[in-house]
This record gives sequence, C-alpha cells and structure tokens, in this order.
Amino acid sequence: MLETLKQPWPWYVAGALIGLTVPYLLLVGNKTFGISSSLRHLCAACIPGDIKFFKYDWRKEAWNLFFVGGIAAGAFLAATFLSDPNPIALAEPTQAYLATKGISDTSHLSPAEIFSWEQLFTVRGLVFFVIGGFLVGFGTRYAGGCTSGHAIMGLSSLQWPSLVATVMFMVGGIAMTWLILPYLLTL
Repeated sequence: MLETLKQPWPWYVAGALIGLTVPYLLLVGNKTFGISSSLRHLCAACIPGDIKFFKYDWRKEAWNLFFVGGIAAGAFLAATFLSDPNPIALAEPTQAYLATKGISDTSHLSPAEIFSWEQLFTVRGLVFFVIGGFLVGFGTRYAGGCTSGHAIMGLSSLQWPSLVATVMFMVGGIAMTWLILPYLLTL
C-alpha cells in the first residue's frame, strides 16, 4: 500500500479526487473551495485594525484556515514520507531545451539554477520571486480568486466570471511559457 502511495497517481484519479472536494464542501456545509481567500482571513484574524477590507467576521470562515493548514501538513507528510526517490523523468527534448537556457539539473521540480538562495539576490531572482510574486498576488485579487477557486469551484457551479478567469489564466500561462519565460531564463 505504501509503495502505491509513493508512485505518481494518474491524472484521472488525482483530478477526480480534487473534483470531489467541490460537492463534498457544498454538501457538508455549503462552503466554497478556494485558497487565496485564506490569506484575507489570516490577516483579518492577526492584524486587528481599522482597515475596512479586514473588518468582517472571519471566524465564520475559520474552517478555510484549517483546510489550508491541512494542505500544508499533507504536503509536508507526502514530501517527507511518500516522496518517490527516483528523479523526475523529463522528455529528452525538454531536457535539451532547458540545457540551452542554462538549466542542467532537471532531476527536481525546482531547478537550483532558478530557485535557490543564491539566485534570490540576482536580476533573475528579482524578476521570478519579487515581481512574479507581486503579479500573482495582484492577479489573484483582481480576478476575485485564484486558479483553484475559479477553475475547480467556479466552473463546477457554472459561474461565468470563473470561466472568463480560467480562460485568461490559461492564455496568460501559455503566453508566459512560450513568449516571456524563454527571455527570463537568459537573464
């Protein structure tokens, strides 16, 4: 059983399990699935002040903080006890392409040539971590939610804004991958 858990799960199993969280949350307590709102709840709980955006009864949404905490705990347990010791298998053309961009170690999800403490204080690190983080945060707030909230919960409940947001997330991801990222990797 443990060996089965250590292997990557097929998309149709993992996707179905993620998708089943939507009806589960709706049936159990009429709750909506989303992660980005938990930061607002955390700030409302920890930073009492006179900021209108944080003045609401965050205790009604405390379940969301436990949900996010469970995700973090589950990720820690999976990475510590259930991770596959074998390196990630990338296709040869992908490895060759990344090598042309200066990324030689493709055995990890986060290549050290991009995601390391040494890279944090470079131009590339500034772009990836600071500017990229700001853009993700701004986009999440501007879109009224994150990709998980819109693509999983919003589409499941047939919300038009979620369809628009999800399409724009995909367009932005494709544009980033094919048009912007190749230039950022040369920094």
